Amino acid sequence: MPRTLDEMIAKGKRKFEKKLPLMKENYDAAKSVMKTEYGKLPFGPKTKAAYNAGIDAAEYRVPDIDKWGRKYRAGVSR
Repeated sequence: MPRTLDEMIAKGKRKFEKKLPLMKENYDAAKSVMKTEYGKLPFGPKTKAAYNAGIDAAEYRVPDIDKWGRKYRAGVSR
């Protein structure tokens, strides 16, 4: 039996919520890779230092699950 759009969105939100802790962990782990890969680009030392400082200062923002649901609904309702 096909699911309704509301049921599909509710399922997606549940799956999204389960992934939230891992998403932050993966983001924090990727910071060193971001800096390493950016360091390989042909920018000067000041630009690279500014980038690294920005990555170090960056904080993971928890995604808005309700926003995801609204955007999903809008995307599939076209």
